[in-house]
Amino acid sequence: MVENVAPAQTWEALKSEANARLVDVRTDAEWNFVGVPDLAAAGKETVLIPWQVYPTMQRNGGFAGNLKQAGLTADHTLYFICRSGARSMAAAIAAQDAGFPHVFNVADGFEGPPDGQGHRGSVAGWKADDLPWRQG
Repeated sequence: MVENVAPAQTWEALKSEANARLVDVRTDAEWNFVGVPDLAAAGKETVLIPWQVYPTMQRNGGFAGNLKQAGLTADHTLYFICRSGARSMAAAIAAQDAGFPHVFNVADGFEGPPDGQGHRGSVAGWKADDLPWRQG
């Protein structure tokens, strides 16, 4: 089972735990146009590995291998984030199945659920919690 962790709690872990890493599993289009978490203040960089490949949105068959290519090991604590928390949960489960025992899902993801007007980023999630991020 993969536990959901609040964005603020994830940020604290990234700042305080040497082996903690954030894996953003959104698409390259999302990274470029929506933005990515900025971990400079934690002395780290967000690991960008898509769970699905844009524009077809087919699952990235090389996902587990991409984690290893990025230098991630079973010793790391991995926090997975996507737009709202669904893809990242699937990615975290896949990582756990691939031999990464310390995995968490960032609850509500980067943008969270839509507000009353259908816009994301203000109700919950990384951006709504006013955590550091940068535009693509």
